[in-house]
Amino acid sequence: MVIADVFCSAMQELVQAYYGQELTGTADLKTSACCDVDAVPSWLKPLLAQVHPEVSSRYYGCGLVCPPLLEGCRVLDLGCGSGRDVYLLSQLVGAGGAVVGIDMTPEQLAVARRHQDHHAERFGFANVSFLEGTIERLEHLPLEPASFDVIVSNCVLNLSTDKPAVLRGVQRLLKPGGEFYFSDVYVDRRLPDGVRRHPVLYGECLGGALYWNDFLRLARAAGFADPRLVSDRPLVITEPELAPLVGEARFFSATYRLFNLAELEDACEDHGQAVIYRGTIPGCPTLLPFDKHHAIEAGKVFPVCGNTFRMLHESRLAQHFSFIGDFSRHYGLFEGCGSRLPFDDAAASCC
Repeated sequence: MVIADVFCSAMQELVQAYYGQELTGTADLKTSACCDVDAVPSWLKPLLAQVHPEVSSRYYGCGLVCPPLLEGCRVLDLGCGSGRDVYLLSQLVGAGGAVVGIDMTPEQLAVARRHQDHHAERFGFANVSFLEGTIERLEHLPLEPASFDVIVSNCVLNLSTDKPAVLRGVQRLLKPGGEFYFSDVYVDRRLPDGVRRHPVLYGECLGGALYWNDFLRLARAAGFADPRLVSDRPLVITEPELAPLVGEARFFSATYRLFNLAELEDACEDHGQAVIYRGTIPGCPTLLPFDKHHAIEAGKVFPVCGNTFRMLHESRLAQHFSFIGDFSRHYGLFEGCGSRLPFDDAAASCC
């Protein structure tokens, strides 16, 4: 336990120094892992243009953490850094919403706070606040349980030294039906200690990356029974001094959405249910890309498993759907959701 505590403390100090002192801007990064190279959607570009240049220049995210339907929501950003995503989300939640950013690096928070008045004047409202603290100890911050509609995080979970504690804290702070929508770096295998403890690889979001299957296990243990993958892309390490250190390990930037729903099951079960998307979510008039495996066409009866039914019916998305069926009948596993009957279908004689 003492050795683990020393490791955690050392890694936290490393991250604080790396992002607070060594990095002065996005250009200082040594790999592309902690940098969002995805094309920014056209509808977001005008909002990003409103963010102060100094804030944008110190952005180290690996994805976009802007789910739909945020107007009026209360949102928490874990590891907000200099506040780029906070100020982006501020515009999306509007005057009736609020965004709270948490970070443990004073230098980053100083940049974020320095431009609060600038953004309030530019947006026409003030709805953001920043807290200094660690995301592993959310219960020590002045945040009420079940008080957030959405929690986001952008390439930060991999930097945490106690990922289960982060997920437990998120589950505690989300309202019923709320969601954790976040981007992070994952790997196709468990990394050896030499990679996990390498200061540059850790600071660049690679050394602390979770084996994807371990992430799923941690999420389920924290109460998120059915994590949904939204999007992903491979990361290529081109730096000649770093690439040999990771061997054959393959890294990916991925966005997940985790719904805080107590009755979700650990498998996709078929209850004969379906939904009809009304086409009323802004920016998605004909097709809603709910996750990587569910692109829901407007106006069409769309069969869903019980978990997807609950995610849509018991969240802020509900008013945009019509719902068919209930949970009174069960037809086994939902076809095509990654599970199969483990028994052979072929008939055999009795013993």
